[in-house]
Amino acid sequence: MTATLAATNVRRLARTEMSEAEWQTRVELAACYRLADRFGFSDIVWNHITARIPGPERHFLINPFGLRYDEITASSLVKVDLEGNILAGGETNVTGFIIHSAIHARREDVTCVFHSHCDAGLQVSCLAEGLLPLVQDGLMLYDDTAYHAYEGLATDESERERLAEHLGQKKCLILRNHGLLTVGETVGEAFMLMRYLDRACRTQMAVLATGRPYIAVPPAMRRHGAAQYQHFPPGKYEWPALVRLLDQQDPGYKT
Repeated sequence: MTATLAATNVRRLARTEMSEAEWQTRVELAACYRLADRFGFSDIVWNHITARIPGPERHFLINPFGLRYDEITASSLVKVDLEGNILAGGETNVTGFIIHSAIHARREDVTCVFHSHCDAGLQVSCLAEGLLPLVQDGLMLYDDTAYHAYEGLATDESERERLAEHLGQKKCLILRNHGLLTVGETVGEAFMLMRYLDRACRTQMAVLATGRPYIAVPPAMRRHGAAQYQHFPPGKYEWPALVRLLDQQDPGYKT
C-alpha cells in the first residue's frame, strides 16, 4: 500500500475484529471503489460509496476521508451507525454521512449507495429537462430516476429527509447542480446503474453538442425497453466479470 494509508485518519482493521458477513461486505465494497476509480468515478478524495452490513443494527461502511479510491482496501473502510457514530476504523466526513445515511435509514431494500461527481452527470444535473430517453441502455433508468434540488454542501442533517423522500422507491437520483446517485440491492447493482446512468448522460451531452435534431425514444417504446431489461438486472452478469478482472490485475483490495 502507499504511504498515505499510514495517515492518522486511517486505521486498518483485522479480519478477526468482525463477523464473516462484515468482512465479505468490506471486500465487495473495496472492489467497488477500485472499479469506480478505473471507470472514472473517483474525485481525488471526495465522494462516497457505502454498503450496509447485514444485521438488524443497520450499520454501514464508508471510505476513510483522505484516501483515493485506488488506495481503499477492505480493512481500511470505516463502520458507522445511522446517528453518525464511528464504530470502527478511522475518520470520514459529514457530507458522506448526510447523503448516505438518508438512504440507508429509509430504504431497507438498499445495500449499496453510490454517489458520483462524474463530468457528464454534473452537466445533465444542470439541464432543466434532466435525463433524456436517447439510448437503449438508458431506458432501464428513465422511469427509475428522481431529482433532488440543490441545497448547498450536504452538511445539514435536515436535508436527509428530503433526499430520501425525493428518491422514494426509485434507484437513481439526479442531484440538481451536484451529481448522480444510484442505489442497489447489491453492490454490483449500484455500480452498474451508475455505469449506465453515466453513459446515458455522456451520450446525451455528446448528442446535444452536435446542435443537430435528435430522436428521442417515444413513451410506449420506453416502457417496452424498460420491461425487456427486467431480464438482465444490472450487476447480475457484469459484476462477477468485473471482479474477476480486478482479482487478476489488482487483488490488493482484499487486504
